Amino acid sequence: MRTLHHLFAAGVLGLSLGAAAQPPAGGPCRAKYDEINAQLAEAKAQGQRQRARGLQRALDEVSRSCTDDRLKAEHAQRIRKQEQEVARRQRDLEQAQKQGRSDKVASRQAKLQAAQDELARLSQP
Repeated sequence: MRTLHHLFAAGVLGLSLGAAAQPPAGGPCRAKYDEINAQLAEAKAQGQRQRARGLQRALDEVSRSCTDDRLKAEHAQRIRKQEQEVARRQRDLEQAQKQGRSDKVASRQAKLQAAQDELARLSQP
């Protein structure tokens, strides 16, 4: 009887682990799953056990709870936040220019450009 319980528990465990490892059907979640899976394979090939464990947890989480709508909403939020960062950097640059702080203008222009580049990267399809 004890063996039967162990077999049943192993079967249930195997089914639940198999379900957790299923990739999402398609769209952004599938792309995220594929990216993490590729990193996991690379980590395993390089013998990076700690990194592989972390990536496996991330892969399980994507399989379990990723939804395309949530990913799209999070991405839209990152874009809005980056737009605010660009606006802030633009104000900082304008303030330095008004104050005639040539020592600050170049660094603030560089920071503005970096923020704009990040926004452009996030805005790509």
